Amino acid sequence: MPIECPFQKKYISSLRTDDEAFMTLAYNEAIEAMKHDETPVGAVAVLGNKVIASAHNSVIELNDPSAHAEMLVITKAATAIGDWRLNDIKLYVTKEPCPMCSGAIIMSRIGEVIFGVSDSKMGCLGGSLAMQEIKSFNHTPIVKKGVLEDDCAKLLEYFFEKKRKK
Repeated sequence: MPIECPFQKKYISSLRTDDEAFMTLAYNEAIEAMKHDETPVGAVAVLGNKVIASAHNSVIELNDPSAHAEMLVITKAATAIGDWRLNDIKLYVTKEPCPMCSGAIIMSRIGEVIFGVSDSKMGCLGGSLAMQEIKSFNHTPIVKKGVLEDDCAKLLEYFFEKKRKK
């Protein structure tokens, strides 16, 4: 049985093209994930000032452990631009990427990652490990954290509190 989602999507002017505006779109994707009983993580890929891909966690829906929001968005973004090299892409994600997603971010050469809430257990862009600081890797994305952090954290806290009560 899905978890009831008391959170409402946030609306923001389409004229805004700042980090908070794009993170709001990722936040809205995270709400969609929660409505499907998925861990509420959402992501959007931005090229220039245009969203070219968006997704939310779909691990349960797709029965695929790799169907994290970031992985799905990376695939969609590569398809949208017709190239696996995503150097000019900014990735907005509500929670710090895990080891798998951080590796995919580096391998796809995403230029910048902006995330909401840090993950001290599984986050690999500074939380538990900072993969972007490994000197031998051939790509180092710019990493920015804390955009809409409180809102993103509240979604996750609510979701896991309800899961524990089940």
